[in-house]
Amino acid sequence: MSSKTFTLDDLKRILREGAGADEGVDLDGDILDTHFETLGYESLALLETGSRIEREYSITLDDDVLSDADTPRALIEAVNAHLSAVAAA
Repeated sequence: MSSKTFTLDDLKRILREGAGADEGVDLDGDILDTHFETLGYESLALLETGSRIEREYSITLDDDVLSDADTPRALIEAVNAHLSAVAAA
């Protein structure tokens, strides 16, 4: 049973690796409740981010997770819910 947790630092790393960072966006600032579109990440970048999360954490995210999670906080919470469900199984 894994106790691995998905953190904001994990998300920022994956966003930068997969889609880079827009020059005008400071991912090191307070971004938890900032919409991904405001951060410069459109749906294609989020699909890549979701794929990277799935591979790295050995989980499968529902199709709705990435479309419903419009902020880093929402995505982190969704990923951690999946990790908890896998750990409990």
